[in-house]
Amino acid sequence: MTKTDYLKNIFYILVVMLSVDSYAQTVRQPLTPSYPGMGAYSKKAADLFSMIVNPAALANLKQAGAGLYSERRFLLNAFSQYTAVAGFQTRSGAFALQADYFGHSQFNETEICLGYARALGSKMDLGARFHQYNLRIPSYAASSAFYVELGVLFHLSGKVHAGFSVYNPVGGKLNRSVNEKIASVYRTGFGYEVSDQFYISAEMIKEENKHPGVNVVFQYQLINDFFLRAGVNTVSKQPFAGVGLRLRNYRVDLATSFHPQLGVSPALMFLFDLKKKPSNIE
Repeated sequence: MTKTDYLKNIFYILVVMLSVDSYAQTVRQPLTPSYPGMGAYSKKAADLFSMIVNPAALANLKQAGAGLYSERRFLLNAFSQYTAVAGFQTRSGAFALQADYFGHSQFNETEICLGYARALGSKMDLGARFHQYNLRIPSYAASSAFYVELGVLFHLSGKVHAGFSVYNPVGGKLNRSVNEKIASVYRTGFGYEVSDQFYISAEMIKEENKHPGVNVVFQYQLINDFFLRAGVNTVSKQPFAGVGLRLRNYRVDLATSFHPQLGVSPALMFLFDLKKKPSNIE
């Protein structure tokens, strides 16, 4: 048995145990912590993926668009994750649809999310996401759950933004007989737009039955439409970094995180805006 096959078997066993036997199903997060949604605590850096961190960030969507995020955990096909998003802004607020897939034919998790957010004046945004989650292990188990996520953002000044969100505060039951449920997650954070070229943010995360952690991330525009992103999560202790390039109304990001024992987890993010907007730190 090769090292890759050994790791694959170990991870498969762990995922099944966490998904079926635990009382709180762990939340599936990208291993490049907060990379897709790191613009949540900013107006300039916000995009469709920002609602992953805080659903209220959807209120800062500037125009209709769509995106795709793909991640291969530790270079194993069985632990690939895919996220597709699409959204648009209206006079009544912003709407978005998100679809997620993790796993392979013998074990997979799928999820559909409907998001809505709107600005309440110039100082506060409110948002919510409605999740339909499905877990499937052929010939063994199939479960589903519905739950909600709520978020608020405060624009303390033109450059400083803060907010908090609650992921599955109630409900989300997968198996009522053993009280198994989707874990609750609480986030609070802030972002500081130091300049048009540099943005930094930090957030504290508390997932049910886990120790609290801190995400610290930054984005720096090297030249017009070319930027660098990096950060670290104190719980997983996995640093991540990525580069992004915007070409007219397209944007492509390449990112990776690193684990000292398990190796790298490469990721690709693609965004498309329906109309071109002026260049900024995003």
